[in-house]
Amino acid sequence: MTLGNDLISRFYLKHLGGEWQETMFAVCPFCKEHGYESGRLVIFLNHQSFFHGYFRCQNRCVPGGFPLWFAQLASIALSEVPGYIPEHEIAGVQPEYPVENINDEVAAYRDRITDAIYGLFKESEIGRSVLSEMRVGFNGRYLVFPYFQEDGNCYSARCVHPDRAEDYFWHGNQDFGREPFNLYNVEDIKRCENGALFLCEGEENLLALKQLGFPGVAVAHYSALEKLPAGLFAKVKTLFISIANSLESATAARNLASRVGYKARILVWQQNAPKHYTLRRLAKDSGKGFAGKVTEMVRQSRAFSPFTSPQREYQLFLQTLGREQGKEFKSLTSSFQLLDGAIGGVHGINVIGGAPKVGKSTFVIQIASEMALKKIPVLYYDFENGRQKIYQRTLCRLARLSTDQFRAKNVSEEQRQRAESATQRLEQMLFFWRVINDRKVTPELMRKHIDFIRHETRSEYTVVVIDSLHKLPFNEFTERRTGIDAWLRQMESMRDDLQVSFLVISELSRGTDGSYREEPHLGVFKGSGDIEYSADNAMVLYPDLPENGLSADKPGAKSTLWLVASREHSPGRVAGYRQDYPYWGFVEHPIGEDF
Repeated sequence: MTLGNDLISRFYLKHLGGEWQETMFAVCPFCKEHGYESGRLVIFLNHQSFFHGYFRCQNRCVPGGFPLWFAQLASIALSEVPGYIPEHEIAGVQPEYPVENINDEVAAYRDRITDAIYGLFKESEIGRSVLSEMRVGFNGRYLVFPYFQEDGNCYSARCVHPDRAEDYFWHGNQDFGREPFNLYNVEDIKRCENGALFLCEGEENLLALKQLGFPGVAVAHYSALEKLPAGLFAKVKTLFISIANSLESATAARNLASRVGYKARILVWQQNAPKHYTLRRLAKDSGKGFAGKVTEMVRQSRAFSPFTSPQREYQLFLQTLGREQGKEFKSLTSSFQLLDGAIGGVHGINVIGGAPKVGKSTFVIQIASEMALKKIPVLYYDFENGRQKIYQRTLCRLARLSTDQFRAKNVSEEQRQRAESATQRLEQMLFFWRVINDRKVTPELMRKHIDFIRHETRSEYTVVVIDSLHKLPFNEFTERRTGIDAWLRQMESMRDDLQVSFLVISELSRGTDGSYREEPHLGVFKGSGDIEYSADNAMVLYPDLPENGLSADKPGAKSTLWLVASREHSPGRVAGYRQDYPYWGFVEHPIGEDF
């Protein structure tokens, strides 16, 4: 594009004359109308600048703004303005403003500013002309910041002690000290249509920017950022958000930026900036160099993005790759050698379905307890057996003693020693193994549990067991299938965000003949069509029922584990499993081996 040949530059040259420059000067056409000696109008015409097309009078006879505001002041047909959209002029529903206002009081307070107050602002290079333009006043004890509304009237003002910012009150109509009216200098939003605008935390910080000639609005406190509707800035191209240097302010700014979208840019403080540092303090410390500091902050700001930067994305990839090469990742195994070989360990979302009484819970309890013994944090959400039964069965398996033997008073010395050793091992593993029976668990609560146990065990990974998927609480979901699918979506998110592996027990549907003997497929999982999309590994534990129809829960019953579907591994039969009666466990054997 030829310099000076863009539409905005041509618009200004047509109505002001002169020759194009990146920073163009012209006789202000508005000064005499407002009782000022003729001043100079400054227009910024650098096409690469966020403030391309911004004008301001050096006499401050009128507030600065962008071409649409210039056209309104100069009575130019808006259709001549580049970027004008007639639909934008269709007014929305305006609030009903009261008849009474405090305009006269605001004018009186402005006239009462003392030399001491002027001197206080002068320390931050904020001059009298800015205070006059922003109609700042003084009531004898408090600074008065008038909150003029879009109709041009003031109904409420915030009165702040000059030395103690926490000492303040609202004067006037109290309704206008709350949302949606508590935005200072709100009129600048309209003046900056199709242009750039600053949003500051704190009125005094906006004054520092106004001294430099920038347009902007302000909130009194960072908490107000949370409640600002993003639609306020719909017609602004770029919104620079300037907050105090604090974690709370930064969080509030990010939350607002996420709602405003790409047009929001948060000004970031240097790492060595003092805590709670503000623009006004920066102006005081920098003096004449303040303009350069702000310009650099604007230059370094980045458009808010829902994506991580490419550099950060690459670093995250390398970190994840490094973790997957480490001991902790490789230790996420079930302790069933053939199962681990078939699915590469316990990673991602692993759904295990099974016929009734086949021992699904026993199978998963064994995996969970073995992982906890290896100091892998495990959260076990149990809606089937109860905490006591889970611990008792684990003790039996570890000690190689039956439930009756554990309860018996007269046991051999060797059995007593095995029981004591198993009890000690259980006590040690419980630091890493938490059983939760809360039937009101929510995804939010589950995330808190995960965060806690990761912090407590100082582990990067967590294994979550769900026994069973169909007994999870569905809260507002009236249909079970809808609730199950919603939970699966949440598990996907936790898997990806928190490095969580899942072992999820699922019920099965009966085959066409009413039995569980057909070759398993994804359609056998009960009540969820999303398992095929969510599960990294979908498995089915089927009983090897003899022809005489003996029950699958008989001592020594045998089952086969099938890998029905997998993102990374070949489906098929994994291994055979024999119930290790009466020790509440399973013994794994290769397929085809007589066991």
